[in-house]
Order: sequence, then C-alpha cells, then structure tokens
Amino acid sequence: MQFRLLSVVLILLNCMEYIGSQNASRGRRHRRTNASVSQSCPKGCDRCSEYNGCLSCKPRLFFSLERNGMRQTGVCLSSCPSGFYGVRTPEMNKCTRCRADNCDTCFDKNFCTKCKPGFHLHKGKCFDTCPEEFIPNNQTMECTTAVHCEVSEWNAWSPCTKRGKTCGFRRGSESRKRDIVQVPSAHGNPCPKTTETRKCTVQKKRCPAGEKGNKGKDKNKKSRKEGNKEAKQGRQAKNNNRGKENKNREGIRKEKPENKKRRGQNKKLIPTTVSTVH
Repeated sequence: MQFRLLSVVLILLNCMEYIGSQNASRGRRHRRTNASVSQSCPKGCDRCSEYNGCLSCKPRLFFSLERNGMRQTGVCLSSCPSGFYGVRTPEMNKCTRCRADNCDTCFDKNFCTKCKPGFHLHKGKCFDTCPEEFIPNNQTMECTTAVHCEVSEWNAWSPCTKRGKTCGFRRGSESRKRDIVQVPSAHGNPCPKTTETRKCTVQKKRCPAGEKGNKGKDKNKKSRKEGNKEAKQGRQAKNNNRGKENKNREGIRKEKPENKKRRGQNKKLIPTTVSTVH
C-alpha cells in the first residue's frame, strides 16, 4: 500500500515537472517570435505580418496598399501616391483613390488639384478641350479666361502741320494717339487702331528766317533735279536725232543703184541724129 502511494506521488511530480517545462518553452518561443516580427517590419510600420506587409502605421504616416503580382501588401508613406488623397481618422490614416477622371492629384474624391499630362484643370475637373470662353494655359495646365485688349483714352490733337512745318500754309493735318493698356491673349479680342489723323485749316503765317532758309534749300534741290531731268531729256533728243540721220544716210545709199538704172534707161531713150552730106 505504501509502495503504491509512493509510486503515485512520483508520477504526479513527474507530470508537474513536464507541464512546467512545456510552459517555459512556449514562453521562450513566443518571445522569440515577437522579437523577430518587430525586427522584420518595414520602416514606418507599427504592426506587420510576413505575408501582408504593414498592418498599421506609425503616427502621421498614411497606410496604402501596393499590388505585388497576385497579392496586395500594406506600406506606410509620408504622402499618398499619384491618383490618391490622404484621409486622416483617429483609427488610421489611409490613402483613398481619386474618383475624378484623368486626375493625378486630388483634394477629395471628386475635386482634382492636378491633372494627368495632356489634360487641363478647370474647377476641380480635367478637360482635354477647355470649355467655351476659356483657353488652355500650357504653362500652368489650366483653363483660363481669354484676355481682351484694352486701350487708354485718346490724347489731345497735335498742332496742325504740313511737311513737318507749322508755318507757310493754310491747310495741313493733325494727329492723335492712345496707348495699349492690356495686351490681348492669343484668343482675345485684338486691339483697335491707336493713331488717327484728320485735315486741319489754320491762318497762314510767315515762317521765321531759319525756316525760309530751309525753303531756299528745298527750292535749290528742286531746281537741280529739274536741271538734271532737262539734261537727260536733251541727251535723249540728241541720240534720237543721230539715229534719224543714220537712217537717212542708209536710205540715200540704198537709192544710188536705183538712180544709176534710171539714168541708163534715159540714155537709151534719147534719139540719135545722123548727119547727111549732099
């Protein structure tokens, strides 16, 4: 009886020892696995798994899914990629896809802030052709309004002049102009004319001595020009006369053989007289 009790006690002690050793090994194994998981997580991840990547991110980072072949893995980013926008919540910051067509960056799912290449932004949407009354700006890639030309008021009329002078005439012309305030864009309304002239009549007044001298110079120039013209005309007339004389001489030369023939015929027609001696 005592031997049986002793054997039961020994068996119980062995069982307790075995159970304690198993628990200790499980605890060591659990600590090792947790350490390995925390060390293998990508940068920025708060929790991760070997198969799914990041499961949650550290504060201020956005959680996003990336496709790798047939599966998706989680990553933590400081800003969302193209075509996504960031949504912050108490539980997790996520990257959500933009719903606007041809959008590269958006403020929310329906309001775009930057379009894909080849499209122009207008009121949060992307257009390949801008709406009416708007023109594409290829620098900002936005649809902007057309800029029309703007001009200032007309300046005062200039003094009445004729050939750059303000004296020695009764009828002349005066002009005025205005400035371009806004240059039009490529599709804007063009600018109207900025200068105009009209005829004017003033009381004729004598020119000062300086301007008279200029008039005399102008007259001398005119007389020289007229003299040169007359000289050219005289030369042409002389050349024409010489040509006529040469033609007359050639005509006389051609007429000489005809005159000889006529003289020969006249000689034949003259009767010959024969004197008879009785």
